[in-house]
Amino acid sequence: MCGCSEPGWGWGHCAPGPMLLLGLLLFSAPFRLLGEETRLVSLEVIPDHSGPPENLLHIRAVGANSTLHYVWSSLGPPAVVLVATNTPDSLLSVNWSLLLSSEPYGGLVVLPKDSIQFSSAVVFTRLLEFDSTNMSDATAEPPGRPYPPYSLAEFSWDSINNTLDLATLSATFQGRPTHDPTKAFANGSLTFRVQAFSRSGRPTQPPRLLHTADTCQLEVALDGASPRGNHSLFGLEVVTLGPAPDCPTMKEQHSIDDEYAPAVFQLNQLLWGAAPSAFVQWRPVAFSQKHGGRESSLPCQASPLHSTLAYSLPQSPIVRAFFGSQNNFCAFNLTFGASTGPGYWDQNYLSWSMLLGVGTPPVDTLSPLVLGIMVVALGAPWLLLLGGLVILLLHHKRYSKYQSLN
Repeated sequence: MCGCSEPGWGWGHCAPGPMLLLGLLLFSAPFRLLGEETRLVSLEVIPDHSGPPENLLHIRAVGANSTLHYVWSSLGPPAVVLVATNTPDSLLSVNWSLLLSSEPYGGLVVLPKDSIQFSSAVVFTRLLEFDSTNMSDATAEPPGRPYPPYSLAEFSWDSINNTLDLATLSATFQGRPTHDPTKAFANGSLTFRVQAFSRSGRPTQPPRLLHTADTCQLEVALDGASPRGNHSLFGLEVVTLGPAPDCPTMKEQHSIDDEYAPAVFQLNQLLWGAAPSAFVQWRPVAFSQKHGGRESSLPCQASPLHSTLAYSLPQSPIVRAFFGSQNNFCAFNLTFGASTGPGYWDQNYLSWSMLLGVGTPPVDTLSPLVLGIMVVALGAPWLLLLGGLVILLLHHKRYSKYQSLN
């Protein structure tokens, strides 16, 4: 594999050898011949007719023989329940009375129950902040003196009805702390933008993660909030729940191609099961400007996964409504930025993206630009050799016709 200057973040410049280049070229070519899988995707904000509007977004992605259900909500901390079924006719049923009660199990059901092949959940429980003023080790854990975290279960969230966009298959949850004595969020907010896809492709904004019809993208953005220190680093506490008692596996993939996310040669993944039933995927990079680019990119550091008890976490009603008393939760932290270089303090802005999906994670093939460069780089020596042989043959033929004069 190639060697990068900071392998923990996947940053730096790699120097792959010609055999690796040729191998990746041959390996990636067949994948470009595969067709695209499509799904019929619908987005619906499910209303509670008996009370004030609640943020419950149902994304239903129907294929030829299966259906994916993504249920996103800001009841409690922002969370998503993912359910995959083996029929195109499965439906989501919501019982609001149960869902909003102290014992919500059964308030969220996918029918028919025997069609469910896999289910999992991801919960974003806390917004973390660290003072990195005197930190020189960017990989330290924690990366500075921690401030009291913001519990996302105690945020107030705007109605997503105002941001639901059926053309782009997206919606945005925007919130701020219910109690904000320091007025840190007086002019700021935390947003979770959710987007589904009906076919394969890439967004226009970095890190341009390759998505398929089996995935849903989340972009988290902290915008305009006042930090509690001059060099504050922010992070997220992420909690997962899956069908097995063991935590998902965290893996890293490396690539020689950084066209879509400049200077980032790594892809991080959480995988459920030996043959992945579901996954979370992201590049270890965040951005300190709204129009992200290499100059505003920040490293994203992930802590190891560890098991945690449900009672120590902010509770998500939709997770409890679907999974009941299951407690095989695993948690990890994401930290964005380092004490040096660009940071949130530049423009009081931070964004990070991830994919959630089922099946095998999308595999980045070499981009057309890199393929063209590789073809030229690998083909040029052979063209020069061939040209040299032609010149030698012509030169030899010219002198072989010489006849001495007697």
